[in-house]
Amino acid sequence: MARIGVFVCWCGANIASTVDVESVAEAASRLPGVAFATDYKYMCSDPGQKAILEAAQEHRLDGLVVAACSPRMHEPTFRQVAAEAGINPFRMQMANIREHCSWVHADREEATAKALDAIRMMVARVAQSEPLEPIKVPVTRRALVIGGGVAGIQAALDVADGGVETILVERTPSIGGKMAGLDETFPTLDCSQCILTPKMVDASRSEFIKLYTYCEVEKVDGSVGNFKVTLRKKAKYVNHELCNGCGDCFHKCPYKKIPSEFDYGVGNRTAIYVPFPQAVPNKPVIDRETCVFFKTGKCRACEKVCLRNAIDFEQEDEFEEIDVGAIIVATGYDILEPAEMAEFRYGAIPDVITGLQFERMSSASGPTEGKIVRPSDGEEPKVVVFVHCVGSRDENYKEYCSKICCMYNAKHAIILKHRIHDAQAYLFYIDVRAGGKGYEEFWKRACVEEGAEYLRGRVSRLYDENGKVIVEGQDTLSGEQVEVVADLVVLATAMVPAKGTEEMARILGVSTDKDGFFNEAHPKLRPVDTATGGIFLAGACQAPKDIPESVAQGSAAAAKALGLLTKEEITREPTVAVVDPFICTGCWNCVTVCPFGAPEKSEITMTIDGRKVTRPVSEINEGKCEGCGLCVASCPGNCIDQRGFSDDQVYAELGGYLERLRAALTHE
Repeated sequence: MARIGVFVCWCGANIASTVDVESVAEAASRLPGVAFATDYKYMCSDPGQKAILEAAQEHRLDGLVVAACSPRMHEPTFRQVAAEAGINPFRMQMANIREHCSWVHADREEATAKALDAIRMMVARVAQSEPLEPIKVPVTRRALVIGGGVAGIQAALDVADGGVETILVERTPSIGGKMAGLDETFPTLDCSQCILTPKMVDASRSEFIKLYTYCEVEKVDGSVGNFKVTLRKKAKYVNHELCNGCGDCFHKCPYKKIPSEFDYGVGNRTAIYVPFPQAVPNKPVIDRETCVFFKTGKCRACEKVCLRNAIDFEQEDEFEEIDVGAIIVATGYDILEPAEMAEFRYGAIPDVITGLQFERMSSASGPTEGKIVRPSDGEEPKVVVFVHCVGSRDENYKEYCSKICCMYNAKHAIILKHRIHDAQAYLFYIDVRAGGKGYEEFWKRACVEEGAEYLRGRVSRLYDENGKVIVEGQDTLSGEQVEVVADLVVLATAMVPAKGTEEMARILGVSTDKDGFFNEAHPKLRPVDTATGGIFLAGACQAPKDIPESVAQGSAAAAKALGLLTKEEITREPTVAVVDPFICTGCWNCVTVCPFGAPEKSEITMTIDGRKVTRPVSEINEGKCEGCGLCVASCPGNCIDQRGFSDDQVYAELGGYLERLRAALTHE
């Protein structure tokens, strides 16, 4: 017979003002299996916990029910108390009589009756509970960071500073991401590359960081603490161990008019190239799609001038399998293709460009060496229109705010005035969102000190006339239609998930939100975790973010990863699914529905009528199981149960409630 203790908390006046806690405790003492029941003002306090310990020893309790607030608040606390009292922590249950009773009911009698019902149900459940032991999982002390932008670099550096080996994977030829292509950063107007390049170099030189550029994650297996990752190292057609980065190859390449991805088409590159002068590693790769040799079998100019024989046209993609304990995803963002928004005439009018193209134009390392010009004729623009929210906050495209556009438009207006003193900036905006430190002062500087003119309203029409771009819109503050004759129009296009995010989510087994960004486990309490244990998020892969927030989140993800990787083994909740192999039919419903890949196809050998028979069964990988219960609900043969939530426990819990109803009906 179970000996269960019931402890009812007043929670000050939070519970006691609505629930008659003393009568609840007295009634609970008469429930079957209850050996002791009491109440106390603050059960989670040190005296309250000591009272539980003393009662457990005095009354030889083997199970606990704590009637208090949400298990989310104090379940770990009372499990620890149970363990100290010599009771299995998983034979402790909490009845939520605050959020479920006192906070939602005004009638004291009803709230009191409901509180007793909740306790009766938990007592019945504890009586059916089996002692469970936490699952111990060994940990591979190595981290993988996917994405070499500023968030990924920061995460890799912080994990490495913790003395843990880190693999940093970047799919392009150099780390640096979008930040490497910026001119200056708001609100301080620091040179972007001046503050980023040292971090890039540190990442490449760290003894704890192994850098894989021009590389992609092909496959991820395993679970928290023990992931097995397959990397595809794309053929560079240049042996980087022999190459010294002299540059002779790309200077001699005859095919020089390929639009540069790094310059967003403002400048060109060669078929063999280094993305930008400060690239890390500063060694070239060959673009197979545009290389004349791969198209015609001729040329080989780069091979002829390379004195170190580093050019290797026979290279092929290579695959490498690595074991890691934690994964940090920092895949960044792309911008919404403005050609999709026909009203802005991007692509049709050459003097309509994007904000990132303006960045490359204004950068000293850019294709125009920092000179802002009209793409149509190379002349300096005197009137420039900056359009906010192009594709953002628009139900026709993206309803969310891209967060950084207000500030980088203000920055662009300031940069324009610094480079072309007699230029005038006009900014069409919905409203200005300046939520960061120093941001409000920064955009006001654009207005007051630099003379930028803000026009509150959307652009309604845009067309070219006599070599000028005519921008029409409405100033909603004055209520008048506005027409600006511009030399250049810059579009603040929406931030969108990076190309390949959906496929990466599938590989990792994590979810994305309705906009395609990676989903965090909880927006407030677990903002860098995913629902899959051991996989963390950093930067704009989760949602639009600025540089400070991306760096902070990179460090946060690194801290979470280090918390995992500095242990020899991790402890996981034992409330996982378990398959009865003797009745499992191998239908694989559980394999199909599980979002974490925990059910795995296996086999069992049984002796039937003296013959050994092997048949397919499902087996739960405890390292992957998150205890969501989907497999339990989907199993047509009722072959799967969940520890801590077994059928016997659930039926007992329901029976505890129905018993009160039966008694009430009988009494009537």
